[in-house]
Amino acid sequence: MKEFVRFLLRGKQLEIDWKIAILTIASTLLIIADYYFNFTAGNYLDSIVLYIVIPVGITVFIFKESPKSYGLRIGDWKAGLLITVIGILLMAPVLWYLGTHQDAMQRYYHIQPSGLIWKKGLEMLGWEYLFRGWLLFGYARKYGPDALWLQAVPFAIAHLGKPAVETFSTIFGGFVFGWVAWRTKSFLYPFIIHWFVGTFVILIASGAWG
Repeated sequence: MKEFVRFLLRGKQLEIDWKIAILTIASTLLIIADYYFNFTAGNYLDSIVLYIVIPVGITVFIFKESPKSYGLRIGDWKAGLLITVIGILLMAPVLWYLGTHQDAMQRYYHIQPSGLIWKKGLEMLGWEYLFRGWLLFGYARKYGPDALWLQAVPFAIAHLGKPAVETFSTIFGGFVFGWVAWRTKSFLYPFIIHWFVGTFVILIASGAWG
């Protein structure tokens, strides 16, 4: 009994990092809200509001910090451009194969790609800032490089409902995107790569190319 009481009393000594708590709770609620509700005329506008405007607002008005410290900057542009070009060249043949040989990918992405490039860009801009900006650099302050995996978990879960081959890969893809942001100190370069991935696979799977 004494051991049980000591176990309960130990809970009073919990030290919770309030910024980590806000990052985790807010990002989770934003992802859930994005899944269940449409707040604007298109998902791409929802993405900007939910994943950039609100996190930046929390950063400035609650954390009292600059968004630059959460990856909202140019960063190491020389390394960023080099990594971006290499990443696109490596991903293109893989995406081509998946878009032309995976029935699930073709069924899911068989859409009319009208306005695809800029709409997908806005959607990915929000996604990348949430995961490879706000969460990555926010978690990194407490957990260091382990933040690369921590931000990849909600990123993978947010893909549930998409083709299995895509969803299973996102825990690793999320880590790689996180590494690009970590290396360049900016979310912009994984955003460009992710934008290419999202646009290219739709063009291939929908038959707009090829």
